Amino acid sequence: MRAAVVREPGSVDAIEIVEVPTPVPGPGEVRVRVAAAGVNPVDLQTREGVFHRLGWINQTEYVGLGWDLAGTVTAVGSGVEFVVGDLVAGLSAGVDRALGAYAEEAVIPAAAAALIPEGLSLTDSATVPLNGLTAAQAVALLGTANGSLLITGAAGGVGGYAVALATRAGWRVTGLARHSDREFVLSAGAVDLITEPVGRFDAVLDAAVLADIAVGLVRDDGKYVGVIPPAVPDGRGRVETSAVNVTADGAALAHLLSDTATGLLSARVSATLPLDQASGAHKTLAAGGQRGRLLLIP
Repeated sequence: MRAAVVREPGSVDAIEIVEVPTPVPGPGEVRVRVAAAGVNPVDLQTREGVFHRLGWINQTEYVGLGWDLAGTVTAVGSGVEFVVGDLVAGLSAGVDRALGAYAEEAVIPAAAAALIPEGLSLTDSATVPLNGLTAAQAVALLGTANGSLLITGAAGGVGGYAVALATRAGWRVTGLARHSDREFVLSAGAVDLITEPVGRFDAVLDAAVLADIAVGLVRDDGKYVGVIPPAVPDGRGRVETSAVNVTADGAALAHLLSDTATGLLSARVSATLPLDQASGAHKTLAAGGQRGRLLLIP
């Protein structure tokens, strides 16, 4: 089968499409024929070598790319309730692996997968796992809703989900995004949109990674939740700071997929590209400005 990998991190030209043996699922795992795989900032960071420099990658030949996927189960290991033919979405989590979701077939833990509900397409389902789980787990880190919440990057992949989920949790949400995103952010549940990082809030969910700037917008004794665990800004004794370290959760993913199928959450696809255009997808994502997900179709 074909897969996109990186041998030596660097520019978008570092991505190679290689032929590799089709992986075999072990106990508690499923193999999925990938219909669509999401392109995420973490993939760009892996390809650039961020995690190599941190010492998090120990692969000797190459490292695989891609976290979230949707497709059809083609094989199962022991102790798995899924069956061949099931349509699932799932999370291929982690950066230290030879193969990820950018592949014709991917093996993931069964506990990281969820059935796709009727009426939700495979491409729309592939937009949910990483960003949806990150947003849900970030909102959970905020704790009990307590007043005003600013969500930076409120029209982005994580931020868009976070607006809807935080609103449902009881927060009074303000979104930080472009003026052109106002309709989307307000329709997701925000009470207001700002286009510059100003004001004071009881908490900030920093999907745009503004770091110290975002901490400065939090009232004393408030909370800051980021999305990059190695780079949590200092709250200087004034603000409690943390960051979400997303983990696979099939049960939570099932709820997110259901909410997407019913329209409570928005599935936004910016473009679909064939697997052999993974380098172009990375270039497009790095340029910024997308509203919706870039998906690779193996």
